[in-house]
Amino acid sequence: MKEFNCDLHLHGPFSGGTSKNMSIPLLAGQAELKGLDLIATGDLLHGKWFKHCQENLVEEKNNVFGFKESKTKFCLSTEIEEAGSRTHHLIFFPDFDSALALKKRLQAYCNNFDGIMAGRPKIHLNGEKIAELVLDSGALIGPSHAFTPYTGMYGFYNSIKECYGELAEKIPFIELGLSADSDLADLLEELHEKSFLSNSDAHSPWPSKIGREFNRILLKEPSFKEVKKALLLKDGRQITLNCGLNPKEGKYHLTACRDCLAKYELSQAIKLNWKCVKCNGVIKKGVRDRIIELSRLEKPMHPGFRPDYLYLLPLAEIIQLTLKQASPNSTKVSGVWHDFVSRFKNEINVLIDEPIINLVEVHEETAKNIERFRRGFVVYIPGGGGAYGKPVICHDEKEFHEKKIEIESNIYEKKNQKTLSEY
Repeated sequence: MKEFNCDLHLHGPFSGGTSKNMSIPLLAGQAELKGLDLIATGDLLHGKWFKHCQENLVEEKNNVFGFKESKTKFCLSTEIEEAGSRTHHLIFFPDFDSALALKKRLQAYCNNFDGIMAGRPKIHLNGEKIAELVLDSGALIGPSHAFTPYTGMYGFYNSIKECYGELAEKIPFIELGLSADSDLADLLEELHEKSFLSNSDAHSPWPSKIGREFNRILLKEPSFKEVKKALLLKDGRQITLNCGLNPKEGKYHLTACRDCLAKYELSQAIKLNWKCVKCNGVIKKGVRDRIIELSRLEKPMHPGFRPDYLYLLPLAEIIQLTLKQASPNSTKVSGVWHDFVSRFKNEINVLIDEPIINLVEVHEETAKNIERFRRGFVVYIPGGGGAYGKPVICHDEKEFHEKKIEIESNIYEKKNQKTLSEY
């Protein structure tokens, strides 16, 4: 067995807000540059995307799908939306036939499977019935970005049981989403028996998006059967590392106004009846506050099988901060990014594994910032209300603590509020 880097949630070109550049050939190439061994197809219930995937992917072994000579393997997947509550569910298929079987079963409950914006179809069933049909077709199901307030399970339900009913015990995983990590999720006791997935939910194929969150999984081979065993903790297969953004970078981490983005403590938002004092906009409850609201624990309790969670910054973002560029997609940033990746195989290797002394040979200042990132000298202006948080790379431990105090003392809209407590 070996460890594979796996990003198991992304979208094709037929979901809302996704890049039209999404294609299997491009995804395969970009995944190699990122350092991903296994990525999801996404959106497999959409007719045109299904056809594209079927034409481009070859089943090399049982449930092992690849593209031509590329090293990248693909997991057949989709995401669907529960039409009533808007809860999103992530589904993995063993093969194309099981996807067709599920689509046939769902046909009576969906008005539009194959439209321009129907990559994530809306299903007029509750979570338990959806899970029943998915499991009967031989696929796996769990909640996508479980804590996201608009489309996550905990945005509408208070427990897995409430969402999936009698089938809750057959849900092997939850997806954490960008605004949560293992420390936050393990504040909920009902999740101590579930595997955690950290996936990108990428809407474009570029390495700054795919693999921004990924899982390192111990498998015999990158197949549905092996991933299923890992999620069920069977035969020594398991997730060995969750990698992703610090949840403070997530768009919905803190409770905040969705219009002007002013941040509020939960008690303050409740007293204000969820109306912003600055602009009279709607205050949206953040992931952190929602988890604390549901938790009976004062600190997370991790089960023995739970892997470490490694915080990441995309390499392009580190280069952007180093070069003081307005965008991670600028020509200067792209040039340095390609210098690193062409020299050291892929982005994940540059970020995590390659010795700093070697990175210095490509770009010294960026290498120093990668070292600072690895040592944890990054503080965050936390996100909320739909706006991503912003990382700040500090030069040393002293600057890190000073900057952290400065940011925490200015988070909330009113003065004299408590600083953001650590979880």
